[in-house]
Amino acid sequence: MSGALARMRTPITGTLRDIQAPVEERLEHVVREMHNIATDDLPLIREVSGHLLQMRGKMFRPTLALLASAVDGRPEPRAVTLAAVVELMHLATLVHDDSVDHSVLRRGLPTVNSLFSHQVSVIMGDFLYSRALTALVDMGDLDILRIVTDVANELTIGEMRELGAIDALEFSEDEYFRLIRCKTASLIAGACESGALCGAARYRHVLGQYGDRLGMAFQIADDILDYTGEESVTGKPGGLDLREHKATLPLIAALPRVSRTGRERIETLFAGETADDQLIADVISIVADAGGIDAARQRGEQFARDAEEALRRLPESPARAALGDSISYVMDRRS
Repeated sequence: MSGALARMRTPITGTLRDIQAPVEERLEHVVREMHNIATDDLPLIREVSGHLLQMRGKMFRPTLALLASAVDGRPEPRAVTLAAVVELMHLATLVHDDSVDHSVLRRGLPTVNSLFSHQVSVIMGDFLYSRALTALVDMGDLDILRIVTDVANELTIGEMRELGAIDALEFSEDEYFRLIRCKTASLIAGACESGALCGAARYRHVLGQYGDRLGMAFQIADDILDYTGEESVTGKPGGLDLREHKATLPLIAALPRVSRTGRERIETLFAGETADDQLIADVISIVADAGGIDAARQRGEQFARDAEEALRRLPESPARAALGDSISYVMDRRS
């Protein structure tokens, strides 16, 4: 079933570098704008900010914002500031996540909480949010400000949803989808819709819908990678969500189908403070054998096809083609 679904989606035609090619020069301006927004005269902020900007990732979200602004062929210069704001908000969520999870590494570099302190980490995340929103106010566009502040609210609610999930093994599919819509899809959708307001305003709702579906597919694919990816490729240990007692879609989909013995093994993992590699490997095998990974992949593919359907309402352009390639990149990536 999942193989048939995958064939219905347009196959991948380019790498992330290819996707970013139409906006490559503007992405360089985004990096400079991020530095301008996130710096301060206070030495500690300057030091932490410098460290954080080294940790920036693949710039996928600002790429989407820039591409959205260009789908009508008239991208506005202010899209660069918006894209910088989007990436800084993403960085802020990572800083808070690392502090909550007591993570020590992020993209091969020490996290802010491990290099400085949890207090500095929390306050620095808040600083990034406040500076990002200040930059938006300076843009003077109430519609963009409303979209991005709504995203900030959703991101916070997502954090609370995750913290409020006391019994992970009772976490339902509906709860999972509400969580990832807040924590991941809201920012990607917001990047696309607000990006549209910087040059392609008539397509704002279409691009917002595209971003929502893409964001849902993105998080599901990321959660599948936790079960299937190799540490040498993904840059993080396999089964990290299981080690942190997080129930994501592969496990949620598998639970109704596992044997009593399999259920007991899963409960052993979630009841313990720590889990050895063998227990993690056993649970990954149990989830895979019960069809949890395949079921999750099918749901991700459905969101991916919904994102493709939204794009069909846009005029053909290099930006639209890159947005289409972004769907396959999200679903087929290995890290």
